[in-house]
Amino acid sequence: MNRNLIYGSKSPERLTKYAAVPLRLIVGYGFLAHGIAKWAKGPDAFAAILQATHVPAPHFMAWLTIITEVLGGLAILLGAFVALVSIPTIMLLAVAIVTVHLPYGFSSIKLMKVVDGRAQFGPPGYECDLLYIVCIVALVLCGPSPWSVDAYRLRKEGVALR
Repeated sequence: MNRNLIYGSKSPERLTKYAAVPLRLIVGYGFLAHGIAKWAKGPDAFAAILQATHVPAPHFMAWLTIITEVLGGLAILLGAFVALVSIPTIMLLAVAIVTVHLPYGFSSIKLMKVVDGRAQFGPPGYECDLLYIVCIVALVLCGPSPWSVDAYRLRKEGVALR
């Protein structure tokens, strides 16, 4: 098949540098949305959930989770200090896998039944957390992508990007 039919006049090599942009946007938005939702419901409500799952220091952990999700999500969304924020975000996801999702298996979508035309789902497994972890690792391995704060910082420092 003719490459120009698929990629137009741009070669896939020229487009590769943009591959991380959609990953960065969805991962950053996902973290930000989850953090803001927890904040909006109140840290005490999330702390009660953490306490029910026997997480130590539930109020502290609730705030730590919210701050990590909001600031980490914003940083990833903007492409700012992605390698640095990957550490706490991956740790947060790993803790969620072990403390909440692992007993429910891999699949995040478990259709249990349909009632009055509406799907009823069971508890989610660790699939989405694992997908987030893999996306974050991919973002770190890809390095700064176009339209990111990290790329801007490196250009300003005179570092050549691919």
